[in-house]
Amino acid sequence: MKKNILLGAVAGLAALFCMAALAAGGVADYAREKKWADEVIPGLVVGDPVYLQTPRGHHRFLTLFTPVAGTDKAAIVVHGMGIHPDWGMVGTLRTELADRGVATLSIQMPILAADAKAEAYPPTFVEGAERIAEAVDFLKAKGYAKIAIVSHSMGSRMSRVYLAGKPDPAVKSWASLGISQDDYRGVKLPVLDLYGENDLPPVRVNAAGRKRTLADKASRQVVIARTDHFFSGHEAEMVAAVADFLGATLK
Repeated sequence: MKKNILLGAVAGLAALFCMAALAAGGVADYAREKKWADEVIPGLVVGDPVYLQTPRGHHRFLTLFTPVAGTDKAAIVVHGMGIHPDWGMVGTLRTELADRGVATLSIQMPILAADAKAEAYPPTFVEGAERIAEAVDFLKAKGYAKIAIVSHSMGSRMSRVYLAGKPDPAVKSWASLGISQDDYRGVKLPVLDLYGENDLPPVRVNAAGRKRTLADKASRQVVIARTDHFFSGHEAEMVAAVADFLGATLK
């Protein structure tokens, strides 16, 4: 029932994106997703590959599940534009959060062709929100009752579509890393707005505006000094900031 309400809200956005999708060619590249999966799964060291189904039943998407025994806390890790659920800093988040006692499910989000620009991605946001909803259901079925979204860059923009609708009550907070164009209006959950001192210009320029839209008293904005959009060389500080926020909001 809860998921049906969410999907109804997301469907409203589908109408808005429909014309843009036709114009921009913003249809998820499932063949490229499969190529990523074929590369990622053989080299997987931590976690297990699990395929989930989109609600309309036309596509299975890869997730990497790292369970943690003795806890009801979990995080859905949402990667950025054009990559996969074990890429770089995303792989660091999914494995190190699990080491700190939070189960993780890192999910493959819709991607476009390798040369696609950021402005072509909004038509994929509805499917992205649907994938997050399926991930929430998966974790709840595994006994994880307190769930956070941990997202980066374009993944944060996709996550916002889910969270500004009617998210499942099991979703307690959102760690949003390196979001650029959007703010947090309409999001009622605690939000961590995390970015680097040397982040992309739109992320830095919009920081003050994002901070003004942090509604929940448990929300916070954190800047990590001397690092870039991918927290290069400062991954430990990135993980620590996210883990500290999850510890405060997954209670």
